[in-house]
Amino acid sequence: MPIALTLEHGPHPGIAKVEVARRIKAMIHLLQLEKMDVSFVLTDDETIHQLNKVYRGKDRPTDVLAFAMREGEFADLAGSVLGDVIVSVPTARKQALSRRANVLDEVTMLLAHGLLHLLGWDHDTPAKDRRMKAETARLCAAAAPSRPSRTPSKDGAKKLLSQNRSVAKPHGRRRKARG
Repeated sequence: MPIALTLEHGPHPGIAKVEVARRIKAMIHLLQLEKMDVSFVLTDDETIHQLNKVYRGKDRPTDVLAFAMREGEFADLAGSVLGDVIVSVPTARKQALSRRANVLDEVTMLLAHGLLHLLGWDHDTPAKDRRMKAETARLCAAAAPSRPSRTPSKDGAKKLLSQNRSVAKPHGRRRKARG
């Protein structure tokens, strides 16, 4: 599974590279993308601001950007390369605080959101937004740390396995960089 994870401008309190990598691998596994190349970068507001300005024409930081290699003029040359997901940890931290959430869970949600953009998902209509939010939640649930139950049943395990076998399907119009 060719996954690259880079943490820039850290350390980032509450963000452990090993745990982020584990969560990414869980989402990749759920989506059955083990043979795809994808990179994830956790960075700062200044870096994502510059990327957002250059590639999206928006002169401000954002929470997540996705650069899909399977879109655009040279999409046929991408092979197994999906693309890059870049997350601003400071913006994720602000969003987590405003929602009273854990920063690692916020980063996980943004990584899932960006990963779905690499697959062609979009949220440009209310219906697509609802579907993308539901799929993001499904990925986050798969990535969350295991919480052992008191008595795991065979039926419960089978149900969980069957729920996690579906594959994400692209929706909507594709763009070079998305946020």
